[in-house]
Amino acid sequence: MLYDNHGRQINYLRLAVTDRCNLRCFYCMPEEGIKYMPKKELLSYEEMERIVRIMAKMGIRKIRITGGEPFLRKGMMDFIQTLHSINGIEQLNVTTNGTMTKALVPDFKKVGIKSVNLSLDSLDQKRFFDITRRNDFSKVMDTFHQLLEYDIPTKINAVVMNGRNIEDIVPMINLTRDYPVSVRFIEEMPFNGTGEQAQVEAWDYPKILDHIKSNFPTIKKIKDPKHSTSFNYKIPGFKGSVGIIAAYSRLFCGSCNRIRLTPQGMLKTCLYDDGVFNIKKIIRNGGTDEHLKTALLEALGNRAKDGFEAEKNRTFGRPVSESMATIGG
Repeated sequence: MLYDNHGRQINYLRLAVTDRCNLRCFYCMPEEGIKYMPKKELLSYEEMERIVRIMAKMGIRKIRITGGEPFLRKGMMDFIQTLHSINGIEQLNVTTNGTMTKALVPDFKKVGIKSVNLSLDSLDQKRFFDITRRNDFSKVMDTFHQLLEYDIPTKINAVVMNGRNIEDIVPMINLTRDYPVSVRFIEEMPFNGTGEQAQVEAWDYPKILDHIKSNFPTIKKIKDPKHSTSFNYKIPGFKGSVGIIAAYSRLFCGSCNRIRLTPQGMLKTCLYDDGVFNIKKIIRNGGTDEHLKTALLEALGNRAKDGFEAEKNRTFGRPVSESMATIGG
């Protein structure tokens, strides 16, 4: 098993397979998009497979495929099937914006995807367009219902933004009345590709919770799963649950079990660091499996205690400015 220098077990890899996305959510990137990396600068499927095989031998048990939008990359289902066959990998999960995935849901079931995180910030078509700058709301909802049809555990991830989608909190929660889904509200973070911080008052965990309680006074706290990033709640009689992810407040760092690999091959031991070393460079310079293992162990042996320390230690004190699409959502 893998442990960091703070005694936290590391068994979860968030694997970003592309920095490309077909939406332009304003909290993730500017309207004109970001400068995408040339294909040759991204990890190849073969390189990612090698890395996962090494990490599986070291104790990684869970993989989440992220992007960008992962299904913009051709051959993704074949790659997922390859990962599924790696000895030691017990869970494969996917995060998607749902615009391209309805037709793939039967394949998700066949290949053994354990759960899907569906990014959806509004249930109102106009607000969806205002946030994403794209008119794809119906496609996302079609994917949502297809996931339910195939009985794939589904979590809806909604970033809470003052002046943008506060009206959606109650309708989102009402989804859990009739559907066995988890709706999770995420504090807005500064990973918007511009380096600019939001000028309006942010909605943090306590404020989101107070708003929910004022509309659903019977809501009850439930036990959080081990390593959960969300604080979880349930309304009596509702089929699903509600979660709040304190991503900017960084309240879950003490139990963090995850590392990230960006599409460019940068290993991140915390969302808020700017990368600790580039695995791709080691591989393409002829590094052996032992070189990769040693580099990973060294990185985990010097891991930041929490997201605040990781942000403080960024190279040359650079502020967070990258797009979430380049990190892996």
